[in-house]
Amino acid sequence: MKKILLTLFFILLYSCSHQTGGEAVYGADEFVLDSYKIKEGKFSILQMQGENKEGLSMGLLDEYEDTICEGDILQIAVYHPKRQDITAAVKEIGESVGFSVIDGKITLPDLESIEVNGLTLVQAKKRVEDKYNGQIQDVEVFIGYKDRAIRKVELAGLVSSPSIMVDGKIRLFDVLSKARIPPEANLFKSYIIRENKLLAVDLYKLLKEGDMSQNIVMKGGDKVYIAEPSAAKLMVMGEVGKECVVSLPHGSMPLREALAQAGGIPYTGDKSYIQVIRGSILQPKIYVLNWQHVIHLPNDSLLLMPGDIVYVASKPITEWNRFITQLLPSFGALDMMTKGVSDVGIIIQ
Repeated sequence: MKKILLTLFFILLYSCSHQTGGEAVYGADEFVLDSYKIKEGKFSILQMQGENKEGLSMGLLDEYEDTICEGDILQIAVYHPKRQDITAAVKEIGESVGFSVIDGKITLPDLESIEVNGLTLVQAKKRVEDKYNGQIQDVEVFIGYKDRAIRKVELAGLVSSPSIMVDGKIRLFDVLSKARIPPEANLFKSYIIRENKLLAVDLYKLLKEGDMSQNIVMKGGDKVYIAEPSAAKLMVMGEVGKECVVSLPHGSMPLREALAQAGGIPYTGDKSYIQVIRGSILQPKIYVLNWQHVIHLPNDSLLLMPGDIVYVASKPITEWNRFITQLLPSFGALDMMTKGVSDVGIIIQ
């Protein structure tokens, strides 16, 4: 509660100081227009927050030819109708430790080392068969990956596996399915990094809306982070049933739902003066709405995004001085509050 009061004080102080300076106050029409931007998804929201992100390149959807590389461990099985000794020996090694690629080569029973570095699995299969067929006819070889040193996607956060192998065909949806992401994960704050750059992939659109334009082909070295449910949030304050912090696992939420989570607006609240404060504390964009907007407009036309503060006044909040007098017994507390602003992440310059 102390943090909420401190945050509220600085919101009110800023707004009060701008009463004569033309603060950025907008009505329901602007809020609706911005809500449709929010509905476009994660990267539209980030742009509204001042982060310019390039769009998703369609080239990221293309499959590529995967090849064996140094450090890979291959799973190999051999079939021959008569040479059960070779079949059993290869099977035992393949199931226990696999065949490691060392100096670009693998070594199988009864064969010299075979160069496989840079080959596809199909090419490696043919090369091993050719080597065996030089000694024994009608050998059939089956080959796959047991483990990979480089060609892996690294996963962190709310996932069940630290890494998943890639093969030039496996896509993001498959990787996330194997990682068993919990339904409450915060998809808005989750992200993918490739070569130290954030990829413009909207995980919510992929997993919740089935947008396959987000289903990129994964590459070795990609990093996927799945965030906690509370990684993105907003605040509901003022004359509501209970002031609270609301998590936004999907990156947005209808205003009506946020008010419901806060217990609604009691009779002491001014339903004609509902504020949504968006942006930095020092330069916010303030929307003023009323209860008729909330109950009559569609949910997706009244959307909140991470960092928003919903404030319901007990009376028109233009009476700043009286409101602050009610909130604080004396302005002698200002010194205490200034010392504590670091608790809420506010920097006063």
